[in-house]
Amino acid sequence: MSNFKNLSDYDKPRERLYNNGSDVLSNEDLIAIIIKTGTKKYSVYEVALKIMEMVGDIAKLKDIGIPTLMKIEGVGRVKATELKAALELGKRVYTTYNLEKIKLNNAVSIYNYFSQILNDKKQEYFYVVYLDTKGNYLGKKCLFIGTINNSVVHPREIFREAYLLSANGIICVHNHPSGDVTPSREDLNITRRIKEIGIIHGINVIDHVIVGNDSYYSFYEDKNM
Repeated sequence: MSNFKNLSDYDKPRERLYNNGSDVLSNEDLIAIIIKTGTKKYSVYEVALKIMEMVGDIAKLKDIGIPTLMKIEGVGRVKATELKAALELGKRVYTTYNLEKIKLNNAVSIYNYFSQILNDKKQEYFYVVYLDTKGNYLGKKCLFIGTINNSVVHPREIFREAYLLSANGIICVHNHPSGDVTPSREDLNITRRIKEIGIIHGINVIDHVIVGNDSYYSFYEDKNM
C-alpha cells in the first residue's frame, strides 16, 4: 500500500504542515493527509489528484456525496467518510455564530446562524431551537430531513424534546433549497398546527423561520403566527 514512507521528510505533506503551517500546502497535499494511504496501484498523492480532477474546483468538494467519492479508484468507504467528516468539522469550526452567545430575539439572528448550516443543502432540513423562560438558548435539534409535510413533521417529536429540556419556547427553522422563501401551503398548515399544539402544552411557538439562499421568511414578522 503506497503512502508517504518513500518520500523525503521535506516532501511529506505532514512534515511540511508541521514545520511551515497549513498555508503552504496545496489542496492535493491536504487531501492526502486526510486520506492517509494510497493503494497498491496508486500512491496517496495520486489518489488525492484523482479526487481533485473529479471535483475540478475545491469548493465543489462539499457537494460530493460519499457514493460519488467511492467511484474514484483508490477511494473506498473509509477514505470517503474521512473526507466528509473533515469537511463537516471545518464547516463547524468556521461557523461564526454561536447560538449560546447571541440573543435569539429576532429572525435575523436565527437566519445569520442557520444560513451557514443550510445554504448548501439539497434537501429540506427542519430544526427546532429550544429556549428557557428568559429566551436563552437551551439547545437545538434537527428533527426531520426531506420534503417538509404533515407526514414527516410530527409535533410529538418537537414537544418531547421541549419537555426533556424544560423549554418554555421554541423556534422552528427549515430551509428551502430552491432559494425561494415564500411559505408553501404545507408550511402554513404545519406552522398553524404546531402553534395550536404549543398552546395546549403551554409552550410558546415564537417563530418559524424559512431560510433561503440570501433571504429568509419569518412567520412572526409577517404576522402569520
